[in-house]
Amino acid sequence: MNDIRRSILWVIFGFALILLWDQWQVHNGRPATFFPSQAPVVAASGAASGGVPAATAAANGASAATASPAAGTVPAGQRTEVTTDVYKLTFDSNGGSLVGAQLLKYPEDSKNAKSQPIVLMQDTPSHQYLAQTGLAGGNLPSHLTPMALVTPERTLADGQKSMQVRFESEPVGGVKLVKTYTLTRGSYAIGVQHDVVNTGSAAVTPQLYQQFVRDGSKQAGSMFYSTFTGPAFYSEEGKYQKVEFSDVDKGKELKFQRNAPDGYVAMAQHYFTSAWLPPEGMARENYVRKVDHLYAAGQVFNLGSIAPGATKTFTSTLFVGPQDEKLMNATAPNLDLVKDYGWLTILARPLYWLLTFLHGFLHNWGWAIVGLVVLLKAAFYWLNHKAYASMAKMKAVNPKVQALRERYKEEPQKMQQEMMRIYREEKVNPLGGCLPILVQIPVFIALYWVLLSSVEMRGAPWILWVKDLSTPDPYFILPILMTASSLLQVWLNPTPPDPMQAKMMWIMPLMFSVMFFFFPAGLVLYWLTNNILSIAQQWFINKRLGVN
Repeated sequence: MNDIRRSILWVIFGFALILLWDQWQVHNGRPATFFPSQAPVVAASGAASGGVPAATAAANGASAATASPAAGTVPAGQRTEVTTDVYKLTFDSNGGSLVGAQLLKYPEDSKNAKSQPIVLMQDTPSHQYLAQTGLAGGNLPSHLTPMALVTPERTLADGQKSMQVRFESEPVGGVKLVKTYTLTRGSYAIGVQHDVVNTGSAAVTPQLYQQFVRDGSKQAGSMFYSTFTGPAFYSEEGKYQKVEFSDVDKGKELKFQRNAPDGYVAMAQHYFTSAWLPPEGMARENYVRKVDHLYAAGQVFNLGSIAPGATKTFTSTLFVGPQDEKLMNATAPNLDLVKDYGWLTILARPLYWLLTFLHGFLHNWGWAIVGLVVLLKAAFYWLNHKAYASMAKMKAVNPKVQALRERYKEEPQKMQQEMMRIYREEKVNPLGGCLPILVQIPVFIALYWVLLSSVEMRGAPWILWVKDLSTPDPYFILPILMTASSLLQVWLNPTPPDPMQAKMMWIMPLMFSVMFFFFPAGLVLYWLTNNILSIAQQWFINKRLGVN
């Protein structure tokens, strides 16, 4: 029974790691490695079944999702750079599109605060990621239409709360489009207002589209750091739904809500995101498609009839920034879902809240992680107490069990009977240490996702040599200490009577510890702290029960 108990514990531990890796694969937008499944699909409806609705065709016949009729790129017009306290943005006069976005408060190298700001959007031969809008429903101004910049400001001056960047088109098909971006100090939410002016002699019924266009490249990273990159939609009916680039490539039916009266479209990647946030209650049609090497994800809105000489105004918000939950919650309802914790969101969100609460007092994310582990260990103290007490009792009776195995090694049935007798007499449950550990596994997995997904960890120092909790320990000190603590735990626990299992008890921690050399320092710090507290509790129980 002692051997069975240990085997079960190792199976539980191994299975937890497999679940982590499997869910990490899914989170990265790749098929599950160990438990692949085909997600149910929603049949496409209406014009969206072929990709972008046909009504989004631009004046030259190109679809609104394409960046050009052939090559997939819009010929560059005049580029204008605009700087605020948080942004350096680049606008193109063709369509008044946002073709570049640097986040000034987030360095490209998270370990070097003086490095160049991270580039979230750009339009270069090596990478394209753009935010476009325009009109559809006839020969109307689109993201391909040349527009004139009519505001002189290029920089948000000291003391200035906001600034505007306004583009105007010449009338196309009797319609003039005025696009105004409002940039606010300290904010990653950009106000976008479209004024559609009917300069013709007949009523028009245009549609307006908002979309993100980008290539399928993903952030560089190791096998543990490649994250999900791609479009995502939210609506009250469909909830949060991701779309994988690979499914678009394969021509699969994509699982997202095509028609909704609410919600947003986003383009997500690790730590950062962009999202179009239109007004609630206005019907929209969502779409995803690929033209040439570019993917487009967006929404189309019916503006209704506009009489000659009349103007229709459409306002929305463009979020371009970090996946900071507090920031996203303040911007729009449910935008924080872009920070995807997977199937353990119900546990991950309270853990994230507790982590940020501790950081508010400790002002250091490393110590906040340590404090969170202390609180979790306190919450599970009695469960762990039962598990460690069971292990201590097993260690105490281990000499008797060893003697029985030696005495009855030729009589397995008799040996099992005598072992059960000893367990009854000593009031030992060989499986007593399993359930408490099993209960805690979902909490551990949820915390894993919290630490791995939180942009707050990016560039956050702890002490001395640990300058960035989101990257591996540069000197591998934390992984080495974690490995040593795992081996100390093995030493504290009872030794299996079987020599082969006894060897495996020492080998398995070494094998699993290899992964921690590649994990972010914040995750290793969590596990090391957990091990140290577990060792202290195990040692205290062993001492109290007189077990050596």
